[in-house]
Amino acid sequence: MQDVQQIRNAVILGHGNSGKSTLAEALLFTAGSVKRLGKVDDGTASMDFEPEEIKRQVSISAAFNHLSWKKQEIFLTDTPGDDNFVNETRFAVQAADSAILTVGAVLGVRPQTEKFVDLVQERELPCLICITRMDRERADFAKTVAAIRSAFTLNPVVLSLPIGAEDDFRGVVDILAQKALIFDDKGGAKAADIPAEMADEVAELRENMMEYVAETDDELLEAFLEEGELTDEQLRSGLARAVRRAQLAPVCACASLVNKGSSVILDAIVDLLPSPDQRPAVSGISPNDDELVEREADAAAPFSALVFKTMADPFAGRLTIFRVFSGTLEGDSFYNANRESSERFGQLYIMEGKEQKPVDRAVPGMIIAVAKLKETTTGDTLCTEAEPIVIESVEPLPTVLAYAISAKKGDEEKLFASITKLLDEDLTLKLIREQQTREVLISGVGQVHLEMISEKLKRKFGVEMELRTPKVPYRETIKGNTTVQGKHKKQSGGRGQFGDCTVELSPLARGEQFEFVDSIVGGVIPQQYRPAVEKGILEAMEKGVVAGYPFVDLKVNLIDGSYHNVDSSEMAFKVAGSLAFKKGVMDAQPILLEPIMELEVRVGKDFVGDVMGDLNSRRGKVLGMDSSDKYEIVNAHVPQAEILLYALDLTSMTGGQGTFVVNFSHYEEVPSHIAEKIIAEHQKAAE
Repeated sequence: MQDVQQIRNAVILGHGNSGKSTLAEALLFTAGSVKRLGKVDDGTASMDFEPEEIKRQVSISAAFNHLSWKKQEIFLTDTPGDDNFVNETRFAVQAADSAILTVGAVLGVRPQTEKFVDLVQERELPCLICITRMDRERADFAKTVAAIRSAFTLNPVVLSLPIGAEDDFRGVVDILAQKALIFDDKGGAKAADIPAEMADEVAELRENMMEYVAETDDELLEAFLEEGELTDEQLRSGLARAVRRAQLAPVCACASLVNKGSSVILDAIVDLLPSPDQRPAVSGISPNDDELVEREADAAAPFSALVFKTMADPFAGRLTIFRVFSGTLEGDSFYNANRESSERFGQLYIMEGKEQKPVDRAVPGMIIAVAKLKETTTGDTLCTEAEPIVIESVEPLPTVLAYAISAKKGDEEKLFASITKLLDEDLTLKLIREQQTREVLISGVGQVHLEMISEKLKRKFGVEMELRTPKVPYRETIKGNTTVQGKHKKQSGGRGQFGDCTVELSPLARGEQFEFVDSIVGGVIPQQYRPAVEKGILEAMEKGVVAGYPFVDLKVNLIDGSYHNVDSSEMAFKVAGSLAFKKGVMDAQPILLEPIMELEVRVGKDFVGDVMGDLNSRRGKVLGMDSSDKYEIVNAHVPQAEILLYALDLTSMTGGQGTFVVNFSHYEEVPSHIAEKIIAEHQKAAE
């Protein structure tokens, strides 16, 4: 494992239910890395080992393993296909040298497939396409390949053509080697003659492969045009070169659940996908002078690595997982360039599902784990202090769904301490305290994401989290002007209390908050008591008058008053100011304000009408539309109260194809019929 040229590092991508984890299990079993063929459906898959994954039969976090095949070390990362956990996949992709894209032979290309193809193309990753589930009813290889060709610019080229389908799927024809391979029960394949009825199709596919390969290289194109074909050697080396440059994507057929086609895929990984040194050098910024620096995937280069995942465990502590990009790591410490500090570690491990295997050193291409680092988090660059580098990490996608949370059995401190540990593990999770509503909000990428967090908290830390729809931070203000007196007089034997002020209340422009003007002439209220009037009004504004929400955009002009030599005090004038404010508000056309959000929705053309109609029904105002290559972008202003759970509604409306970004825009008056309901609810709660 010390020779960089003998390492392959591939991430398995694909939409939910396309067979990613099942493919990983079959590859590991065929190579002898696991002793039995694990299955997702019965909870025995080595790559889906979290209880939440076993329960839902879906991957929720990236999982890692490695295998040896033909003296090459292959590091595999299995990723989630569900939209709720797509951030896990995005972080894992930046640690890979190549991608294995799974597309089901029955379901074919799904809308979500596009997101994973985008990830592959953004990072210019060489890609091997696996048409999975060839043993299932209605499996159609040709139709699936045609759909991939028309939907994406991956340039698929058939490498292994299936022999039979559904119950009769028994082998493939290797287009490159021009021989049939008949599968056995252990994942292997034996050479055989090409079935006579497939000869014409095989010849046509080989001709197509020659054309595709020739078009990727000027010399090969010249040879092809002159000779009318390429030699076996030209075709083999030309295909490998084109795949490593991400110009062509070879296509293989498999049925991983019954372990058919695994050895063919392993051969393709070894023969066609790049070793780390065949990928472009990683680039980053030198923190010493902000200059761009590059690091080749060379074991002799200065060490650099990127942390792309952190796992929280209540017993083992934090597990930090990183990809080595350059140099050799051995010893007991490295430098964190983002934190500008050295970190010591005990042992290097490579991941084997939920287990870890100790290793002495790490070279480029390897995915490594270390335990119990104090400062390092996801996204940090590890390197040598003498030659530091900061490699840019991807940013997590924004959260789209928020709930107010509390502990079911009242153990709030334990709940928040436990969530804080999960925040290190899951960068898409956000925890904030909403000052106005005094609620703690947890935000995630979807309903399933937050439900899974709730289950994980209960299992790992023994604390139950309750989710409820958050309150809307309404505000109160006035539309009219009024002049009002506030008088506080109390006599109870001994020293009494006396404060008297007259104020003018008037509205300010939206967003100007509060202005206090002292227009007292002479000494009707002594100077030392006037700030108390302002203080009393500000305190009363926090609690509101109409429905218990903070008061904003108010101008107060203190114009008159009176005082008593003995009984007046700061407290008395504070109360007088508060009384004047509460009384005056009711005479100055009080109204409720609601937060209006700026919403940007991205959907396919087919869903634009539904989305716009839905926004109108939510009291939204569509501001305009833009178009990109693949999406229509609808921009709108919508009241926050109408889109608290918008993520769920958009998913059901668009079949999971719509995405949105939301930001606060401004406050607007609540329509009177809605304001009446809010005020009535407040009064009922107060009673």
